[in-house]
Amino acid sequence: MGSALKSASVAFLVAGEGAEQSELQQPWQAVIEEGGRPVLVSPARDKVQLFEHLDHGETQQVDVHISQASVQDYAGLVLPGGVANPDQLRTIPQAVAFVRDFFEAGKPVAAICHAPWTLIEADVIDGRTLTSWPSLRTDIQNAGGIWVDQEVVQCSSGSNILVTSRKPADLPAFSATFIPIFASAA
Repeated sequence: MGSALKSASVAFLVAGEGAEQSELQQPWQAVIEEGGRPVLVSPARDKVQLFEHLDHGETQQVDVHISQASVQDYAGLVLPGGVANPDQLRTIPQAVAFVRDFFEAGKPVAAICHAPWTLIEADVIDGRTLTSWPSLRTDIQNAGGIWVDQEVVQCSSGSNILVTSRKPADLPAFSATFIPIFASAA
């Protein structure tokens, strides 16, 4: 186990159901392996239902309800994708505000696959370069973002760093990119 994250807490924001299982679990494990403490933040009160593409996957216990979560408690934020997860999160004002608060606090954010939908709703991508699942390209461009088709993109704006990736196959590069950034913020 590494010690890059020095026991820092990392928030993972997930709706009640629909997060892509691999996009939660692989970065979660990467945080643990680097000495960090992943924390599942959700508007759900008990458990979240993860998905493997369109099929039900495992469930995972919620650690902190969104109403009790404070940006100050975390080194960074990870937004897993899945189609349903960010689609639900962007309709929940507390979740959108939580995401926006990370940007306003200058803390790093990592988002994969469809997760940039939540970033669009939080109005934090104007002028930023990012990637996502290809079907979000037009949404990102319409929100003022610059979409590129790359395995992982790191975009700095002010004191905030945004890391994005396209899909589950990009997870190794995604984690390898956001972990040292989050460690620097810890």
